[in-house]
Amino acid sequence: MNNPIKNDEQQIRDLVATWMAATREGDVATVLSLMTDDVVFLVAGRDPFGKDVFEAQLGTDDKGRRPRIEGRSDIQEIHVAGDVAYMRTRLHVDMTPAGSTQTTRRAGHTLTILRKTQGRWQIARDANLLVSVDN
Repeated sequence: MNNPIKNDEQQIRDLVATWMAATREGDVATVLSLMTDDVVFLVAGRDPFGKDVFEAQLGTDDKGRRPRIEGRSDIQEIHVAGDVAYMRTRLHVDMTPAGSTQTTRRAGHTLTILRKTQGRWQIARDANLLVSVDN
C-alpha cells in the first residue's frame, strides 16, 4: 500500500536535491520555481526578504558572470501535516562571488516551511542560521 506521507517526504527530498543541483549549475529559473511567490527568507543580520531579492543575489554582474555556489544539505527531519511541512537541515555552502576567486564558506542549521500547491511542494519560509567557517 502506498503511504502518502512517505511519498511527500520523498518529494521534499527530491526538491532539495533539485535545488542544490540547480544552484550549483546556475539554473536560476529552476531555483525560483521551487519557491512560492510569497516566500520569505530569514537570515541573521538582515531584514526578511522575498523572491525578488533572492533572485538578484543569484543574478549576473555587469560582465554577465554569475556567482559560483556549491553546497550540501543534510536533511535531519521532515514533518508533513497535510499541505504544509517543515524540514530541519544542516547546510554547508561555499560561495564565490561573480568575477572573484575569494570563496566564503558558511555552515549551520536551517528550518524551512514548505507548502504543497497544485500537487507540488515549494519553499514558503526559510530561516537559516549559517555562520562563516574556516576556509
